[in-house]
Amino acid sequence: MEPGSTGDERVDAVLAVLGTLPGTPVAGHVAVFERVHLGLQEVLADTDGPARDGRPAG
Repeated sequence: MEPGSTGDERVDAVLAVLGTLPGTPVAGHVAVFERVHLGLQEVLADTDGPARDGRPAG
């Protein structure tokens, strides 16, 4: 696992969006945070479904 990695590529990809904050005007920060929040919710919701290999999660 890389330093700064969560161990889940999907989560890492969503969190990488935070890297756009320095170039985003402060007025746009809420939109970035909302995008990250939605992305993390989608990843979490996906963990309730079948595992990637087709087996039931859990």
